[in-house]
Amino acid sequence: MSQEEMSEKSYSGKAGQLHVENIDDVRQGGGIHEVVVQGSETLKAALEKEPPQPRSKRMIQLYLIVSVAYLCSSLNGYDGQLMGNMLVLPAFDSEFGASIVGIKAGYISAMYTIGGVCSLPFVGPAVDTWGRRAGMFFGCFAVVIGTIIEGTSGMTGSLGQFLGGRFLLGFGVSIAASAAPIYVCEISHPAYRGIMTGMYNTIYNVGAIAAAGSLRGGENYAGNSSWLIPTWIQMVCSGIVCSLCFFLPESPRWLYTNGKQEQAAAVITKYHGLDDPDSIYLKMQMQEFSEELVMDGADKRWWDYRALFKNRASRYRLMCNLVLTVWGQWSGNGLTSYFMPAFLATAGVTDPTTVLDINLGTSFAGLFVSMTGATFVEKIGRRKLFYRILLVISFWWVLITITAGVFNNTGAKGAGDAAILFVNLFGITYSFGITPLQALYPVECLSYEQRAKGMAFSSLVVNSALMVNQFGLPVAIGNIGWKLYFVFIGWTLIESAVVFFFLVETKGRTLEELDEIFNAPNPRKASLAVKKVTLDSEAHVLNVEKLN
Repeated sequence: MSQEEMSEKSYSGKAGQLHVENIDDVRQGGGIHEVVVQGSETLKAALEKEPPQPRSKRMIQLYLIVSVAYLCSSLNGYDGQLMGNMLVLPAFDSEFGASIVGIKAGYISAMYTIGGVCSLPFVGPAVDTWGRRAGMFFGCFAVVIGTIIEGTSGMTGSLGQFLGGRFLLGFGVSIAASAAPIYVCEISHPAYRGIMTGMYNTIYNVGAIAAAGSLRGGENYAGNSSWLIPTWIQMVCSGIVCSLCFFLPESPRWLYTNGKQEQAAAVITKYHGLDDPDSIYLKMQMQEFSEELVMDGADKRWWDYRALFKNRASRYRLMCNLVLTVWGQWSGNGLTSYFMPAFLATAGVTDPTTVLDINLGTSFAGLFVSMTGATFVEKIGRRKLFYRILLVISFWWVLITITAGVFNNTGAKGAGDAAILFVNLFGITYSFGITPLQALYPVECLSYEQRAKGMAFSSLVVNSALMVNQFGLPVAIGNIGWKLYFVFIGWTLIESAVVFFFLVETKGRTLEELDEIFNAPNPRKASLAVKKVTLDSEAHVLNVEKLN
């Protein structure tokens, strides 16, 4: 648009952009500047006009609010560490006849996943019908009941009862893990959605640390107490969520689409506008809600999954969601959680205490590194971070394969130690680049109408992927050992290529603004477009020029 055209009419962009009636008048007032943006000029203008205050009272309250939802992420981390390492405990093996490899290890671990798959029809009603908070409550309540069933199996000695508890655990975690990241993503301040939602999945490591620590402590007790103590601790975080979730504000997007627009505005005003009823963030988001959110969409019909597949944009959104969730499970990380002891055995480490110590150290490193990685998702970008990390992971698998192969052929201790070093470097790399994205990117890719059912469908697919890991990995390690790692070398290269050529970039846009990207003929290309935005001294958008 030329300067002359701009002087005759106001800018007609997306919601929240403030117009300038005459650009020449603004130039006379000075303060005009240009910024290069990959993302939304609307959000950029809002950030300049009303800079966020991350240390304000309301923002600190918002951090505490999402921290309650973060505890839902710890549930998967706890179970992944618990079951992988419980299998090395002699008392557990004696009680149920399970070891670290073989089919029994597979189905004990997989019962949790089967429960997650069976929860699919219940996620939509729990999260869409009754709200994001209710979804967290129902899921965590099921975890509490499942823990009680599992824990009391130590009295009965019934493997069936233990498996029943694991089924209910998986059922509940799947619902909670669908509701919680949606809640965090939808209630986060637009300026901090990346880091706040990215932090969600880093708390996976808090669960892993708690499990590793309780297992390490339980080892000092004789008999079944060595595995019952960490089993009972599994209900702590879910119990906290059940106790606190209804004291949290509801997602403003859920409130808006359920006829509670005034409550939605109040939440945004309080936590995004810092109590300012004239906040640009309130105006921007409420206008976007009115333009983009469907008031009678499929989210109002618990049985209706058509929104996931109804058009090309919907299918592309779902594809982006599933690529990250599946790639996040099939990059070899199963060997650093559920089957770490089996991996360590191929590198010569079989002492249970040493295995638990390694896992505890790995979990602490993973927490620190993943939190650091979450601070980079907005700077580097989701797509770029993902495909580059997969390339590095493929490199680590090359080194792991070489060193594990040398150890198994020669018995050289140095080669075994090197394999352990490289698998820990793999874990650090994974934690930095993939862990923060696992809750953030899948939620961002789905429209509001798709979000709850899409995350449920994603949970179905990812649990199916986990079942391949949980049934296949222990058998494969038992049969071919270290040679399995060749598969991961090639597969992670394929994963990186798919991400590079097909996935979109979501940083720098509000959730509703992503509609424009996915409706484009080439969503990936549209998401990477760079624009030069001209702003005046009050952050009014004067002109937008595409640079590529």
